[in-house]
Amino acid sequence: MIMHASTFPEWIRRSWPMGKEVKEVKELLEGLHLHTVCQSAHCPNQAECWTRRTATLMILGNACTRHCRFCAVNPGTPPPMDPDEPENVAEVVARLGLRHAVITSVTRDDLPDGGADHFARTITAIKERTPETTVEVLTPDFSGDPGAIGRVLEASPAVFGHNLETVRRLHPVLRDPRSSYERSLEVLRTAAARATDTFVKSGLMVGCGETAEEVRGSLEDLRRAGCSVVSIGQYLRPTPKHFPVAEFVRPEQFASYEALAYELGFAFAVTGPFVRSSYRSEDLMRITRDKVAHAG
Repeated sequence: MIMHASTFPEWIRRSWPMGKEVKEVKELLEGLHLHTVCQSAHCPNQAECWTRRTATLMILGNACTRHCRFCAVNPGTPPPMDPDEPENVAEVVARLGLRHAVITSVTRDDLPDGGADHFARTITAIKERTPETTVEVLTPDFSGDPGAIGRVLEASPAVFGHNLETVRRLHPVLRDPRSSYERSLEVLRTAAARATDTFVKSGLMVGCGETAEEVRGSLEDLRRAGCSVVSIGQYLRPTPKHFPVAEFVRPEQFASYEALAYELGFAFAVTGPFVRSSYRSEDLMRITRDKVAHAG
């Protein structure tokens, strides 16, 4: 079901961003001094998403106060927050004509609220500029602060996401010591308890040495925490300095994980080698809403 990391499988391939649409998106983002997780995290889906004129916008700077062994975002001291960033994000969303906007951020342990108010202001700015646009947020753990989680939810995002990232055993190996498996579950549990018309979402990466049974355990933990949407994708090593890939998970194993997620009660699950937290989020939002509506 797996391939050793020394053998690079044919299904792990993506074209590099190029073309008119990609150039336009890049110039628009640079003109407003905005970052995307597409670039900062070396996402393999840049070509596909940018050609479709979509991007996951990353707020609160381009340097993270934590240092996880799998992440390509630069660790370090973040710059001061840009007070104009929420409006600039709303401008990009309007000019790209996004029906569904995904907003994420670095972790900001240096801020009292972890940047929660900035998230809320960004959501509000988008809604005021383009009321028809649904907004999805992928947040850090805010050091587990329920008040910070509540502040983001007050702005009523359509989706509140926080990634568990990996199975319980590998969490302390891959994540910064200030992160924890239980804290991430608690963030999701708090969001699910407070959310009214908001889907709670999380993501896992595989190929780090976890077992299928451990993936099942994490999916069960996510369901107990109140998650209704989950994504599972292949971990790809950003640079030789990062955690090595242990295995390339075959497409049929991803299909098995997807079936398992539905069996456990997730409203929507998307899995695959190139699936990332925000990959095809607009499609996930539409399909999930349809499923919930029909179930009601």
